[in-house]
Amino acid sequence: MPVKAHQCWGLSFAFPGVTLIMQSIVILISGRGSNMEAILDAGLRLNIKAVISNRPDALGLKSATRHGIATRVVDHKAYRSREAFDAALGATIDQLAPDYIVLAGFMRVLTPAFVNRYPRRIVNIHPSLLPAFPGLHTHRQALAAGVKIHGATVHFVTPDLDHGPIIVQAAVPVMRGDDEAALAQRVLAIEHRIYPQALTWLTAGRIAFTPNDVVEIRGIGVSLGSGDQFLLVPKE
Repeated sequence: MPVKAHQCWGLSFAFPGVTLIMQSIVILISGRGSNMEAILDAGLRLNIKAVISNRPDALGLKSATRHGIATRVVDHKAYRSREAFDAALGATIDQLAPDYIVLAGFMRVLTPAFVNRYPRRIVNIHPSLLPAFPGLHTHRQALAAGVKIHGATVHFVTPDLDHGPIIVQAAVPVMRGDDEAALAQRVLAIEHRIYPQALTWLTAGRIAFTPNDVVEIRGIGVSLGSGDQFLLVPKE
């Protein structure tokens, strides 16, 4: 039976002129993990070592198990402080020794000590076109501001909340009559497209940083996507 990419261990894969060791990740979730599902369904060449949740009842844990992915729970309610929780979470991650940490609906603000423990190794997706609308209730903020486009951003995590170097963004129009739910659904659809793409670039070694800590991606351009969406896509 063919082995799925996310179930492979210690393998390598080739691009023209270069052979890359398969990169490993852990995915952190707090709920149903729809972005995690999008990553798993994309069939990326990744060694997904585990899905970790801070909530033992997170629905995404069952989904990960169905995909054959190991799961861990580090319950934040078992710790008296944010620092103590982050230390326990870091210990669990270090046991797995991933190359990258992927936040997929992980609803905890990480302490600077935790973020600095993994420089340029933590990736997050945020439902706005950062730096616009950081924090919570982004769709409510967008509607209140009257913006004409809204979207999602994949970025590296830094101690400055929702302000890390941007990897990729995608935008959708804000339609007349939109409420939060309708806008959120439109944005979520593009989240499911750009997160797997960003991880593909990251784990293929296509991401570099300028001296100003701006992300550059080799061979990238802007093109019009399908329907009412436009995405940053690679020039192949």
